[in-house]
Amino acid sequence: MRLLTFALLLALAPAAFAADNELTPEEKEAGWQLLFNGHDLTGWKCNNGKPIATKIEDGALVPYKSGGYLIIHEDQFEDFIFKCDVRFEDPRCNSGIFFRIGNPRDPVNTSFECQVLAGDGTGKHDFGAIYDLSPPTKNAARPLGEWNTVEIKCQGPEIWVTVNGEQVNHINCDNFTEPGYCPDGDRHKFRLNGKPRAVKDFAHRGYLGFQDHGHKVWYKNVKVLELD
Repeated sequence: MRLLTFALLLALAPAAFAADNELTPEEKEAGWQLLFNGHDLTGWKCNNGKPIATKIEDGALVPYKSGGYLIIHEDQFEDFIFKCDVRFEDPRCNSGIFFRIGNPRDPVNTSFECQVLAGDGTGKHDFGAIYDLSPPTKNAARPLGEWNTVEIKCQGPEIWVTVNGEQVNHINCDNFTEPGYCPDGDRHKFRLNGKPRAVKDFAHRGYLGFQDHGHKVWYKNVKVLELD
């Protein structure tokens, strides 16, 4: 009887979960939106406006050699929780998840980036960093070739980053008041019309995208929950 009950539970268990690039029943109930269907590039383009040149591989988006610096989703979001899974195999891998992109033609200076990088560093340019602004508290990336789940929450001026279930970063943009500088005194790269920017002045609404930085990276299970 116990074996029969266990077999029934196993048979029913998959119904409580979703396959790759699908929403779970709980996510649908909560209002999550699936941004990538795993089959085609509907809703996605390069940040320069061109169609994406690369094909989907194994149900994943591939920014590498896409034809743009980023591949971005056509919709803009303000306050949200964003989730995706990312995998890379090259130990030199460098990519990034861009969010609140104010100007797709200049994403480097008008958006935030959650760094995606091979290695075990914990600096402002390592996995889980809010690039050039805040280092992760730890490097929670899994070994090369394994999938990592990244969650980014933006609410007002605050940003949180979670990697594989561990919160590794948090900033309040209102604390970045001085153009060209972080609160810790370090310089940052962001400029507008050639002049240093204050991060507190960044747009709170913008596009989401994945970076091609010269290495092959796969992204799947891309979804977002807009917050009130």
